[in-house]
Amino acid sequence: MPADLDRIDMKMLRLLQKNGRLTNAELATLVDVSPATCHRRTQRLFDEGYIRTVRAMVQPQMLDRGALVMVGVVLDRSTPESFAQFEQAVTKLSFVLDCNLVAGDFDYFLKIRVKDMADFNRIHGSQLIALPGVRQTRTFFVMKEVIDDAPLDF
Repeated sequence: MPADLDRIDMKMLRLLQKNGRLTNAELATLVDVSPATCHRRTQRLFDEGYIRTVRAMVQPQMLDRGALVMVGVVLDRSTPESFAQFEQAVTKLSFVLDCNLVAGDFDYFLKIRVKDMADFNRIHGSQLIALPGVRQTRTFFVMKEVIDDAPLDF
């Protein structure tokens, strides 16, 4: 447990991670503090960066984005400049959900949501391979999402 968080803060984080729609009054009751204290603590958790944001988890299939694709990317050079150029460009692609610099056979792994294989083929040919410094991509179509966006265990 981080030194500046007590058991109440940790419980608040667990509860909010599970259900970001809890009202301040509900959260206060669940952690056994006054609503005013709860509000101050929640605001501190935001201010200090423990909570980045609160958002709804949208069901991709309901919005015609049922295909999940993981893409391994190899750049032509392993320099800070080529990494920076790639990262700046990839952040502009709205279909990329996650982009992670990794160790191993690839430089980056991208998590992408699209309508279907044809949709991915279109964006792959027109946008992904056109990213700066891309030498090679390897595509993995997800057959089944076993764990998706699991809460942190703390």
